[in-house]
Amino acid sequence: MTQTSEARETYDVHAVQEKWLPVWDELAPFRSGDPDDPRPPMYVLDMFPYPSGDLHMGHAEAYALGDVVARYWIQRGYNVMHPIGWDSFGLPAENAAIKRGVDPRAWTYDNIRIQRESMRRYACSFDWDRVLHTSDPEYYRWNQWLFLRFFEKGLAYRKPSLVNWCPKDQTVLANEQVVGGLCERCDTPVTKKKLTQWYFGITGYADRLLEDMAALRGSWPEKVLTMQRNWIGRSTGADVEFAIEGRGEPVTVYTTRPDTLHGATFFVVAADSDLAAELAMGSPAEGEFTQYVGKVRAESEIERLSTDREKTGIFLHRYAVNPVNGERLPIWAADYVLADYGHGAIMAVPAHDQRDLDFARAFDLPVRVVVDTGDEDPASSGIATSGEGRLVNSGPLDGLDKAAAIARITDLLVEGRNGRAAVNYRLRDWLISRQRYWGTPIPIVHCPTCGEVPVPEDQLPVELPPSEGLDMQPKGTSPLGGANEWVSVDCPRCGGPATRDTDTMDTFVDSSWYFLRFTAPHRNDVPFDPDEVARWLPVAQYVGGVTHAILHLLYARFFTKVLYDLGMVAFTEPFTRLLNQGMVGMNGSSMSKSRGNLVRLSDELDAHGVDAVRLTMVFAGPPEDDIDWADVSAHGSARFLARAWRLSGDVQSAPGVDASAGDEGLRRQTHRAVDEATRALESFRFNVAVARVMELVNVTRKAVDSGCGAADPAVREAVEAVAVMLSLFAPFTAEEMWARLGHQPTVARTGWPVVDPALLVEESVTCVVQVAGKLRDRIDVPPDVSDETLRELALASRSVQRALEGRGVRTVVVRAPRLVNVVPA
Repeated sequence: MTQTSEARETYDVHAVQEKWLPVWDELAPFRSGDPDDPRPPMYVLDMFPYPSGDLHMGHAEAYALGDVVARYWIQRGYNVMHPIGWDSFGLPAENAAIKRGVDPRAWTYDNIRIQRESMRRYACSFDWDRVLHTSDPEYYRWNQWLFLRFFEKGLAYRKPSLVNWCPKDQTVLANEQVVGGLCERCDTPVTKKKLTQWYFGITGYADRLLEDMAALRGSWPEKVLTMQRNWIGRSTGADVEFAIEGRGEPVTVYTTRPDTLHGATFFVVAADSDLAAELAMGSPAEGEFTQYVGKVRAESEIERLSTDREKTGIFLHRYAVNPVNGERLPIWAADYVLADYGHGAIMAVPAHDQRDLDFARAFDLPVRVVVDTGDEDPASSGIATSGEGRLVNSGPLDGLDKAAAIARITDLLVEGRNGRAAVNYRLRDWLISRQRYWGTPIPIVHCPTCGEVPVPEDQLPVELPPSEGLDMQPKGTSPLGGANEWVSVDCPRCGGPATRDTDTMDTFVDSSWYFLRFTAPHRNDVPFDPDEVARWLPVAQYVGGVTHAILHLLYARFFTKVLYDLGMVAFTEPFTRLLNQGMVGMNGSSMSKSRGNLVRLSDELDAHGVDAVRLTMVFAGPPEDDIDWADVSAHGSARFLARAWRLSGDVQSAPGVDASAGDEGLRRQTHRAVDEATRALESFRFNVAVARVMELVNVTRKAVDSGCGAADPAVREAVEAVAVMLSLFAPFTAEEMWARLGHQPTVARTGWPVVDPALLVEESVTCVVQVAGKLRDRIDVPPDVSDETLRELALASRSVQRALEGRGVRTVVVRAPRLVNVVPA
């Protein structure tokens, strides 16, 4: 076929989509549940979506990437489990229900239906027999069952404490859900509020969460591991006990620099802590303190920790005693110390901590240097010296360096029974209580006689009552509290009057184990099938956004370790490999209606077809890079796909023909393209794999039009390889090509092209010859040419001789077999 005739053949992408969708529905090629399937199992999982509306451009990227992985390993002969579900509990549904005056169930499940149809249209290779919704009672029953296992183990507990509070959503937030001092959902500044809440004891697993990262190195992005490591925030130091005058119990302070104890000149407690309130009670500062703490509680954590703001505090007219030198340290309540860091109190060493120094200068408190760093005195410079040096003004520590001083002072604290070596974590126990309706009810009954009583297992699930008649408006208490008939129950233990817990669980509980439920999404007797878990888990490849690096991924790792300890799973890490995708923006910023740069996925699919959008997402760059939709071309992708499709109509040899009789040059290029695409795919360089397919299409078109011709068996081999490789990125086009080539569906299960190693061996390579760094000649040489032979060939080149112009040669740089650079004398 000539280029002119090729151009006249039109590829109707929408007709092709309509043709193959019902065929795939009937064939269900991605089912993975046959227990007799001889293929080795592999579990590929995309982070499941929240049903907030139809799929958007970010979904399009994420599911295109996950589909490449799943389809590739299916082609490589694996039985791939690639399920899908919906993370369908949560605040957006409840807020939308309040705004629209509808039941959150209706809003949620309507959106699930919309997204499910869009996923079908997008040709995702999901196993539609393995679907779950976390808002189904059949699912959240097992949230409650697992909660009770945690409760039995002492990992689920309730306590009063200061919590992060979102004034807009009127609910508590885990520390991980506060980003830059703002609510991650609505960007409202977060404040503190004292409530009695439920927690999961994740801090007891902090060391294991850190240590087990070693097994993830190289298979998880280092960025994610670093983020988790920093969030856990393990530090070593000492717990130091300070006696408080007039108080029977000492106060413990955690410090990473116990060597600077002699430099402590005052003592600070978090203004919103119980200790501050206790110390202020009955003192001359009580009235002023009460006013002050009210202001502090209205501040966000980011405001309190800001180094730029003016330091504030209240002297409590109380004194602590430094255990190493007996000095009386005035006690201040201040906002720059947080109640949940360490023990909520610090020894202030202003010479060597900038915030302490700023506070000392604001209130004219003494500054004492105890580490000689050679810098200017902080008292005069206003700059704390936090570096290392020799200890001074520190009695028995004088002259020691930091490491020796820390070891010595810790020994002295232990000997004096007023301190010990200690480890501290930035990580706090996971606060799971939420004062909202649309979530999993906590399966605990509160009895005035028996206390906290678990709901018996045969009464699970504790289902949500109907939302009709409940006040859903955020008000700081759960709407469930208004469901009087639902709240009032008999105590399961004594039979007396009792009440249900009216909070619901953080929705991150739902997603912390959902990957296990996919092994048996419809069983009602177990949360997951142990035999199927042993067969499929851990997840071989997990795909999702880096925004979940701390929240979801850390919690899933924690859950897995708890389940391992309970004897329910045989592994300690849920996801063997992790692939993060970037964000999709437009014109240099994230898409939004307010910016006027929102691109609707449905519009792009209508304009260019599914395959063109998928291919564009994959070809845009490495998966982890952000995509600016203004900088890529779905139209260009559509043109390429049409060219590939036309090739399938040009092939004139019969199916099954022996390709070994075909053109050797085209065969070499075909096998080289498959080999390079294979290696690119397995290292997540999907864009490189697409580039190799594009190159093969160009080479094959040239062979058809002006080379070996359409009847050559090598052309069929090349076009079939294109179809199979394209099935990862553009399944509709690939299926249509496969049919035009005379095969039955589906191309997705055909098997990856087998590379002949003999065809990868290059008979010759082109060596570039330079003189003084400038290109002067190209010569074809054997791939295994020696340095000496290549040197002689280069110097014998007429072009090189002309460039030298009679000059001698100072040196010859040889990089066999690709480069020679001759340096004139």
